[in-house]
Amino acid sequence: MTSTTPDAPQMPDLAAVVAQVSAARMLATVQELARDQYAGRRVGTPGGRAAAAWLAERLRELGGEVELDSFPVADVRELYATPVLEWSAGGQARRLEHRRDFVEHLASAELPHPHTAPLAAASESDLRGRWVLAEAGDWAQACERAEAQGAAGVLTARGIDPEGWMPKMIAGPAARAVPIIALRTDLHAYLADALATGPVQVTGSMPLRQVATDGHNVHARFPRASLAGSSERGPQVLLTAHYDGVGDDPGLRLPAAADNASGVAAVLEAARVLTAGPALRAGLAVAFLDAEESGAWGSAHHAVVLPADMLVINLDGAAQLHQAAAVEAGGPAHALLAILDQAARLTGVPLRAGAMASDNRRYVAAGLAAIGIGMGMPGYQTPAETPERVEPETLVAAAHLLIATVWLLAQPPRA
Repeated sequence: MTSTTPDAPQMPDLAAVVAQVSAARMLATVQELARDQYAGRRVGTPGGRAAAAWLAERLRELGGEVELDSFPVADVRELYATPVLEWSAGGQARRLEHRRDFVEHLASAELPHPHTAPLAAASESDLRGRWVLAEAGDWAQACERAEAQGAAGVLTARGIDPEGWMPKMIAGPAARAVPIIALRTDLHAYLADALATGPVQVTGSMPLRQVATDGHNVHARFPRASLAGSSERGPQVLLTAHYDGVGDDPGLRLPAAADNASGVAAVLEAARVLTAGPALRAGLAVAFLDAEESGAWGSAHHAVVLPADMLVINLDGAAQLHQAAAVEAGGPAHALLAILDQAARLTGVPLRAGAMASDNRRYVAAGLAAIGIGMGMPGYQTPAETPERVEPETLVAAAHLLIATVWLLAQPPRA
């Protein structure tokens, strides 16, 4: 029989551990990160840096060894004023609403001030000095003709989300030589009909530029201790979530509560619970990552410095669990996926295989065992992505799943 000392920590019971999860504390984290002062937490902004500092302090309070790690980020799309789009046709004029009726195309050239010119169909022979109405789904070819002939710009079609918003993005293809404005699909069709019956005059601006900046990852490592009677060291586990958002528009809040303040809140709560009681064999680390929205730069910077045996679990979205959480595993993650599946059964969290195009893929690309988990993002990257839409029961499910997975990984090997 293996002897133990009175001071040696014992493996805590899973039910007792997950019972410590607080939905109220997680909701408070979401509400904090969605506050006006963080301005949507876009990489390289004062709001983004303030969010990183706030998270670093929370991790220090948990006893973590905290480091802020900066890295360069290129080609971030930045709207520095509200774009304009209006037209007149048949004696009637209409001014459109940004992000409801039209939105920036990520390949657009910069057009700081409104420019007025006649509208032409992309098939017309003379496009010089005119706005060009691209065929639906064929913006690239329209751009080529517009660039070759010196057109004023291109209007293309884009859909809306179920709530009538056009979500914001800040990473995309290389900029073209002409401004490009993405118009709501039905309005694009309306313009095509109007152009077929008479002249249309268009006024548009696109104050969109590409900027280079710095991102800031927040890392924390927590002390590891062996369980009673065991000299074996458990695996190294990294819990990650990106804290950046796409940033506010000029004059319009995009709180980024679901994507990904919700994931950050669940990871922070899991770390708090896991480090509050008796020490686990698993070596626990947390990374709150920057610049995911601009191309997953933060995880790309971080992944290459990690040890090869690090197990990574990334949570991107924990706001609205419907039928099941989406899970994507990559790299040598078969054993980790089996543990996650066991944790899901223990906690009653349903899982399904699903694409998770998030930071987990950067860790996989570096050869690490990594899993991405998503539990819903209502209002994704729009002004409707507010804290009130983050469901407390989904936050609890996410924290339970993370805690149970680490708990299972920390179990001592059977004799």
